Amino acid sequence: MRTVFTLLIASAALVAADPAGVVQWKGAELKNYEKKLAPKIDAHKVATASLGNFGNHNFMVAHREGSGEAELHEKQADLFIVQTGEGTLIVGGTVVDPKTTEPNEIRGPSIKDGVTKHLGPGDVVHIPAKTPHQLMVDAGKQITYAVMKVNE
Repeated sequence: MRTVFTLLIASAALVAADPAGVVQWKGAELKNYEKKLAPKIDAHKVATASLGNFGNHNFMVAHREGSGEAELHEKQADLFIVQTGEGTLIVGGTVVDPKTTEPNEIRGPSIKDGVTKHLGPGDVVHIPAKTPHQLMVDAGKQITYAVMKVNE
């Protein structure tokens, strides 16, 4: 009888485990990154933390206390999920004075002829590869958002 009971307990533990590659981040956990990252803000007024790499995509959290550079990822799409704060996303148009900063990564000081979108908590935005984008944050404001980068 004891062997059957032990086998049942062991089987239940196996069933309860997450399948390989399944990871859950609770909303409260992601919101708490604002406090964790704020002291690590760099010269570009951003701090990031990697949450994991999963083959063709990775997941991270970013906290921004100022406007960022214009970016264009030649081979990656971005998916932003705003946790706290607010900002203005400029998408499309062209990167002004573009410079290749890493392979397949272009940056510049601004975007010409882009479209603006206000972002706030709960907003989700998909930005395809090869699409210029820039996140602007007003003085005294901040924004914390999860980012999934997907290789296309």
